[in-house]
Amino acid sequence: MPIALLALTLSAFAIGTTEFVIVGLVPTIAQDLNVTLPSAGLLVSLYAIGVAVGAPVLTAVTGRWNRKHVLLSLMALFIGGNLLAWQAPGYESLIIARILTGLAHGVFFSIGSTIATGLVSKEKEASAIAIIFTGLTVALVTGVPLGTWIGQHFGWRATFLVVSALGIIALIGSAILVPNNLKQSKPAQLKEQLQVLVQPRLVLVYLMTILGYGGTFTAFTYLAPILQQETGFAPSAISLIMLVYGVSVAIGNIYGGKLADKKGPVTALTIIFTALAVVLFALTFTLGSKAGAVITVLIWGAFAFGNVPGLQVYVVKLAETFTPNAVDVASGLNIAAFNIGIALGAVLGGAIVENMTLQDTAWVGALISVAALLATRYSGYLDNRNEARAPAVV
Repeated sequence: MPIALLALTLSAFAIGTTEFVIVGLVPTIAQDLNVTLPSAGLLVSLYAIGVAVGAPVLTAVTGRWNRKHVLLSLMALFIGGNLLAWQAPGYESLIIARILTGLAHGVFFSIGSTIATGLVSKEKEASAIAIIFTGLTVALVTGVPLGTWIGQHFGWRATFLVVSALGIIALIGSAILVPNNLKQSKPAQLKEQLQVLVQPRLVLVYLMTILGYGGTFTAFTYLAPILQQETGFAPSAISLIMLVYGVSVAIGNIYGGKLADKKGPVTALTIIFTALAVVLFALTFTLGSKAGAVITVLIWGAFAFGNVPGLQVYVVKLAETFTPNAVDVASGLNIAAFNIGIALGAVLGGAIVENMTLQDTAWVGALISVAALLATRYSGYLDNRNEARAPAVV
């Protein structure tokens, strides 16, 4: 694998830490800023909205820019957003900081995925994307537990200061390791970009992505208060459990990429969404036991993010067929779809917490994962039908 992937993974690690560390800090921020748990959880949704807006819009705007210059600009914006969060005087300014940081996130993973697939051979595309997204999973393994621990012991603001330092390291790494002559797709015309939004096959994949992530984040957003209030863990134990979850995610992400390469994205996603629905449903009943909860969370992590490589490769594959001049835009919209799912899942989870119980977030998330599975199977059916209709090559 090219060394440039290491630089992209390093940046993904910094971005992943700031995205997911908020989950472990929801109770801490809620108490410090004197807001409700759903209000603190809204910081997850607003970050995701920044990603959802930034991915398609800024990807299109920067389409003619040198790819390396875009990457460096994004990391500078990322650093600035985290410094603003560090100095945020209140809840409203923290919201602005999260949205700004989310804008950088969206474009990074949009162009990062297409850069990665352009650096490797066709049969290694899913694995290359999985390596980049491993930066996110390593962040879950190390960055999020450490960030949660820092936030609990030194205040949540200190966490964002440390993340800013990570961003600076990632910026330096990108400047050194990423080549200047990166392959650049021809910028899509506005008409071609709009075709991505109305192409039914791509819209179906975006729906799969939204549902797949929405199911997980309905419960994951409130994992810290769930484990504290429903299972009875002390706040100090949350960072350790996040570590266990992150290790599982890292393994599942790599396996998800290999599974998509070997079996194809539809088969891989079928397996992952089925397992995800079963595990989330089981979590509803295992929260009463500390051992049962930890084991279920461990299994959950193995499938929670394993769908990323398959979904991203699938949307690129379909875009090359249906909108070949707007592959970057299609990829960016899928990053937006991931984060629309996160935003909707976090909002739905907040509504469940307010009107039902923390425990109910798990089985509702399972139902959403079942919907993702049904959408995946339908997309696979359309693939098979199109192949059957294709004229035989003599």
